[in-house]
Amino acid sequence: MADADFREFVEVRYGDLLRTAYLLTGSRDAAQDLVQEALLKAMRRWHTVDEPMAYVRRAMVNERTSRWRRIGLRELLTAVVPDQAGPDSADGVVVRDELLRALDRLPVRMRTVLVLRYWEDLPEAAVAAAMGCSVGTVKSQSARGLTRLRGVLGGGVAGRSVPGELMGERA
Repeated sequence: MADADFREFVEVRYGDLLRTAYLLTGSRDAAQDLVQEALLKAMRRWHTVDEPMAYVRRAMVNERTSRWRRIGLRELLTAVVPDQAGPDSADGVVVRDELLRALDRLPVRMRTVLVLRYWEDLPEAAVAAAMGCSVGTVKSQSARGLTRLRGVLGGGVAGRSVPGELMGERA
């Protein structure tokens, strides 16, 4: 049985983990499975884990990579987005749908870098640690990923220009 610290961690961070997993997988069902697998691994080693979020993110990335290698592109993606903190405007739904479709067209590694770096707002070193690669790889995958994402989106979303922050650029 998990201790109170683990339960509290899951209660507080589950929504964040689910959103990240959804961005990594593109499917609500696959995201839920991914989070559960990662939390199960974390629960088994809870007393030895120093940074729970970093550990769970790394477990999610590793599990996603393993699944991708096993099943490849045979997954069916849904258009349903995980629960949000309130209803989105129609424009917000359209923009998110276009971005998610564009993310889905990127290779898994590139998508993972973009999700961890810009959605999770992790520094390059933390992304590198989560993915088990160098900071240089994160930088190059990030630059290439943003370029490809812009190409897929044609420079805009929903017929409008995409703000730099939406594409992951910092002021």
